[in-house]
Amino acid sequence: MKAIVGKQDKSNRSDCYIELEILDSGGIQLEMSSKVEALFGKQNRELINELINFFEIVNAKIYIEDYGALPFVLAARFETVYKRIFPNSDKKFLFPFSKHSKTKSNKERLRRSRLYLPGNSPKLFMNAGLHKPDGIILDLEDSVSPSEKDAARILVRNALRTVNFYNSERMVRINQLPLGLLDLEEIIPNRVNLILIPKVESEEEIHTIENKIKELKKLHNIKDEIFLMPIIESAKGIGNAYSIAKSSQSISSLAIGLEDYTADIGAERTNEGKESFYARSVIVNAAKAAGIQAIDTVFSDVSDMEGLMNSVLEAKSLGFEGKGCIHPRQIQVVHQGFAPKPEEIEKAKKIVEAFKDAESKGLGVVSLGNKMIDPPVVKRALKIVNSNW
Repeated sequence: MKAIVGKQDKSNRSDCYIELEILDSGGIQLEMSSKVEALFGKQNRELINELINFFEIVNAKIYIEDYGALPFVLAARFETVYKRIFPNSDKKFLFPFSKHSKTKSNKERLRRSRLYLPGNSPKLFMNAGLHKPDGIILDLEDSVSPSEKDAARILVRNALRTVNFYNSERMVRINQLPLGLLDLEEIIPNRVNLILIPKVESEEEIHTIENKIKELKKLHNIKDEIFLMPIIESAKGIGNAYSIAKSSQSISSLAIGLEDYTADIGAERTNEGKESFYARSVIVNAAKAAGIQAIDTVFSDVSDMEGLMNSVLEAKSLGFEGKGCIHPRQIQVVHQGFAPKPEEIEKAKKIVEAFKDAESKGLGVVSLGNKMIDPPVVKRALKIVNSNW
């Protein structure tokens, strides 16, 4: 029995290639080469021996090419290759949670930017938080080929336990059902803040995922709330947007994905966005009616900063509160575009002061000058003043 994981490619930095062949006899035959042999060769061999003992491997031929993989990556790749030979094994090699692995989250926190990272590309994990996105998405869906879903799932699990994402909300985009349920089994016990659910078309899908999360939280004694962000990516999903948005109290945000949506309706996606104006408006209206955030799609041209800013400003004008990012350079542009203008901040401060004054006097009505201020306006002003823009 033999299995492999990874690529034999020296440009595959921060990763490794492993071959594992189970033998009938001969003990352990380990051959390992590493680009960081001088610094970490001894440490890596100790880890491999620990993994061999943990998985109770007695006779095997093991070949490893290490391109600078960190311990959590090396362990994930070894576990993957072992489980490709023994798919029914329930053994999991778990690192202790690092002190950086717990990030506070809440339903109302800013989600202006969310940076997508392919879940099977560890070289992108370590520095992602330094770019200060509001959220980091470890993606198990579109960015991972079908043959590597198992490898990505284990790698993302290990990353959640060990990597410092510098206070960015810790998000994972799972696969569509039923594969997404397997993703949840690895992800939920490991301090994830938010689950993105792709290609949602009905509230029943949300209920299925929510029930699985409740089951896993009970099994692993998890008390922290885990939020949901359904992504609407089809005409049917747009038709059911409001029922999806209000289907669970755990839903913090409703997002739209335009690549699949425009393909579904037979239109070409453009920067102008006329072909998706209706769908985006529906998303905003459904989200606001359900009392949650509306999150816009990604802007795919990472070299066009002017186009990105225009897209963000348009999204903001429609009522969106955030946007997906596929490259770190997009983050600050997105933050700048969604930030309130100085005059908006000043007006919000005056509204908040008027609200506090009315509250202190026991008045049920807030007014600024001769103008009555409605509760939704007060709520928005409070958010502008209290948020860390």
